[in-house]
Amino acid sequence: MPLIIIIVLLSVLKYLEVGPLENFSWWWIALLFGIAFIWFEFGERIFGMDKRKAHEQMEKARQERVSKTFKKK
Repeated sequence: MPLIIIIVLLSVLKYLEVGPLENFSWWWIALLFGIAFIWFEFGERIFGMDKRKAHEQMEKARQERVSKTFKKK
């Protein structure tokens, strides 16, 4: 996610021609977009990060249900 924030920030700064990004090529930003795409499409699956995040969310929801159930009694 930090990669996406950096890419968007660089894109906005390049579009507005702020500071040293004025002479920065759009190809570098396009390359970063490509790297982010490859990471989110393939990298997370290879390392199992997509499943881990889903498992953590399910576990958190389960813990919340359990704590709600026992607090009512």
